[in-house]
Amino acid sequence: MLGRMPRTIDDILDDARARLERIAPGRAHAESLDGALLVDIRPAAQRAAEGEVPGALIVERNVLEWRLDPASDARLPQATGYDLRVIVFCSEGYTSSLAAASLHDLGLTRATDIVGGFQAWRAAGLPATGPGS
Repeated sequence: MLGRMPRTIDDILDDARARLERIAPGRAHAESLDGALLVDIRPAAQRAAEGEVPGALIVERNVLEWRLDPASDARLPQATGYDLRVIVFCSEGYTSSLAAASLHDLGLTRATDIVGGFQAWRAAGLPATGPGS
């Protein structure tokens, strides 16, 4: 990084979000009912503490790219092609922005995330199970 100023995580997050058309929880719910793949990237402990979205595909963040890359030998059956609409969410919508941008890097350019993450989903009164239900 000689001659280059280090970037902060806020810089990286801003760059990631500039590449996305982030969506509100209600739109994410509607799109998931219309066939979009809703992906929960939170770790198991966080899902247990906060609750879950019924029908969301659980793919923890550390394996997301391998599971959704249509060219990967480790892909899930849902990784049907590069035109797949993927809506990623985490707890509050920070990690999911970075994850969705990473999916863009793989060619999944319709990937996005939920503004406010699971917390906003629950606050909007959308379907959820577990703690706080």
